[in-house]
Amino acid sequence: MSDTAQDNGRTIVVGVDGSASAEQALRWAVTEAARHGGRVRAIAVREPDDLLPGTSFAFQPHGRRPVTDEAGAREYLRGAVTAAAEPGVAVEQTVVAGDPASELIKASAEADLLVLGPHRHGALAEILLGSVSAECVRHARCPVVVIPAGLAG
Repeated sequence: MSDTAQDNGRTIVVGVDGSASAEQALRWAVTEAARHGGRVRAIAVREPDDLLPGTSFAFQPHGRRPVTDEAGAREYLRGAVTAAAEPGVAVEQTVVAGDPASELIKASAEADLLVLGPHRHGALAEILLGSVSAECVRHARCPVVVIPAGLAG
């Protein structure tokens, strides 16, 4: 971490995809920023317009709120950030279109910590679809925290 990052507090990037585990990860990231000083950048990755809903690249295919358009993604993210808010913690909200793992890895280049919530699905799906968390652990440019299911801030 650079001296500038220390002076201004840590930047924690968290992937938010509509799943309960991602919402737990967001709460954990906000709590961590409150404890140690810093800011949070919550990123929702929606599907690009050329991909079909329900593919592994879609905005939260395993979560409970399918959102595929920009306005819907922003509205969902705003609600999730409001629910996780803590006094004194700045949370930047970003919605991008693309592959979730690629976009989060790209964002990790400007972060001190990347926080994710895992999805629970079978071994065959994991082999065929891959895992955003696994890709981020392997390729992120900062430390990665994967919040276990059931752990809240």
